[in-house]
Amino acid sequence: MKLSTVFIENLYKWMFTILAFASLAFLVGITFVLFKESWPVIVNSNVFKIIFGTSWYPTYEPPEFGILPLILASFWVTGGAALVCVPLGIGSALYLHELAGHRQRAFLKPMIEMLASIPSIVYGFFGMVVMAPLFQKVFNIPVGLCALTGSVILGIMAVPTVCSLAEDALSFVPKSFREASFAVGANRWQTLMKVILPAAGSGISTAIILGMSRVIGETMTVLMVCGGAAVIPKSFLQPVRPMTATIAAEMGEVEMGSMHFHTLFFIGLILFLITLIFNIVAEIISRRYRLRLGLGR
Repeated sequence: MKLSTVFIENLYKWMFTILAFASLAFLVGITFVLFKESWPVIVNSNVFKIIFGTSWYPTYEPPEFGILPLILASFWVTGGAALVCVPLGIGSALYLHELAGHRQRAFLKPMIEMLASIPSIVYGFFGMVVMAPLFQKVFNIPVGLCALTGSVILGIMAVPTVCSLAEDALSFVPKSFREASFAVGANRWQTLMKVILPAAGSGISTAIILGMSRVIGETMTVLMVCGGAAVIPKSFLQPVRPMTATIAAEMGEVEMGSMHFHTLFFIGLILFLITLIFNIVAEIISRRYRLRLGLGR
């Protein structure tokens, strides 16, 4: 009986070990494929010229593969989304955790989390049908499919991520912090702004970074609502074309094995490295936050 129990425990141990390393294998596989398909661009082209080139005309003769407008468009839309999702996400987390009653929390929290379950293409339709005509009319611009529309829609999409993670960070703040603040005469607002928020600052920073990582990798929404113009953005009212939209729009029609094909994989590699950096920074901040509060490694 004892041998049977030990055998089962070892079986479970090896099974979960294999599953854990399978995730690592997928990551290594994705990285390998991206580097493999991007290698002809890295070896046979001027990588510096491609990254900092300002013209994306892959079907011209000769073709031009400058991806700087695509990179800047991704950061432009991501920055605009941050202006939307950070106040909404952090504000929602603060209200749910610190101010809302039990009934309000029971109603609002599922509603906010439900935003994460909506398919991105539905957000895209909403942006095309509702937001784009609205912005076109309000700002008197030729077309409503622009960086502003993409930023607003992506910001709304990132709210559940930022809100959920920020609320977790607030829940990790020890109750003794609040009690000590109230004991010295601070009111609820002073405690919230000068004690709770600074104590949860690292966790909230992690929430924001992961939310931005979610935004910069979004594809269908930006393809539908950002306008698709591969130009260097100078205004939020200007159509733009982020990296993900370029890959999605052109990969289905590109000639396999061509330089255009490999350049699209190179764009994917750049995007992968950017999101990887975002996640590494978020993990470093989160780990420092946990260690500072004595929550373990």
